[in-house]
Amino acid sequence: MLMTWVILASFLISFLLTGYMRHYALKKNIIDNPNERSSHTIPTPRGGGVSIVITFLLVLVGLIVSHQLEATTGSILVAAGLGVAVLGFLDDHGHINSMLRLAIHFVIAISTVFFLGGFSEIALFNGNLQLGWSANIIAVLFLVWLLNLYNFMDGINGIASVEAITTVLSLGFIYLALGTPLSSELLFILAACVLGFVLWNFPKARIFMGDAGSGFLGLILGILALISLKIDPALFCAWIICLGVFIVDATFTLIRRVINGHKMYDAHRSHAYQYASRKYNSHTTVTIGVLLINVFWLLPIAYLASQKVIMPESLLLIAYIPLILLALFFGAGKTENA
Repeated sequence: MLMTWVILASFLISFLLTGYMRHYALKKNIIDNPNERSSHTIPTPRGGGVSIVITFLLVLVGLIVSHQLEATTGSILVAAGLGVAVLGFLDDHGHINSMLRLAIHFVIAISTVFFLGGFSEIALFNGNLQLGWSANIIAVLFLVWLLNLYNFMDGINGIASVEAITTVLSLGFIYLALGTPLSSELLFILAACVLGFVLWNFPKARIFMGDAGSGFLGLILGILALISLKIDPALFCAWIICLGVFIVDATFTLIRRVINGHKMYDAHRSHAYQYASRKYNSHTTVTIGVLLINVFWLLPIAYLASQKVIMPESLLLIAYIPLILLALFFGAGKTENA
């Protein structure tokens, strides 16, 4: 019963804080003005994702102090999440050099993997592939890529929030079914924090999430996924399946753009979801589409992966094939007007 109240309080605090952040952004003129690379047409305040950060970190501290969350795990989430959020907050206020920002991301990711105890014992494909020490490098790259791709994918109303909510709720229910050590309640609290924000952002955006919120969500989801990897690689596969829409769109787009000669950090609006929003002239249609894909396609496959009905890595491939076809259909990564 107490945790139910914590979840409800998380939603309410996040909702109220988002309203305050909107007032703050308007007062300080922290506004996203439309340009040729934007998917919006109206000047809109940004930085509302700070409400998610503050609320979730406060709850984490409370859970650590009350001994409901293991201190090491909680401290890693708080320290890493706060570091990325502060960096994003500063970037929302004034542009930070992209290479400096990336270097700090790597420092945070390396520190996170170190304090998680490393991943040199990880084996995939039913134990037939021993990754050894290289798993640590992969884990660092995974964290850096996920927190950055979450920023890239936060481009239309509600999409980043819906991806986070559906992912953590899906994994929360899977955790409940499995009875895993990592509390599903933590995931439900994170969902409540994001829900408090998204009511200001969807279907009509009165404030954008901003780099502080998107980077924070990407990193936190990545850390939770890596923690699950220590429990069972099948559970990690479930995470990667649930995050499939963002991972496939961002990765496919980046690879195609690099092949076409573009720089990795050039601003653009050539993700599949951006082409789709222009094709249907609607942010809402695309965001709801992501929700439906996550709930009715990815969640069932993720559950089967967690249950090891067949080899989880095979289910990951099955889950991703239609997402890759969708990326191709919408022209992800193609140069506009090409």
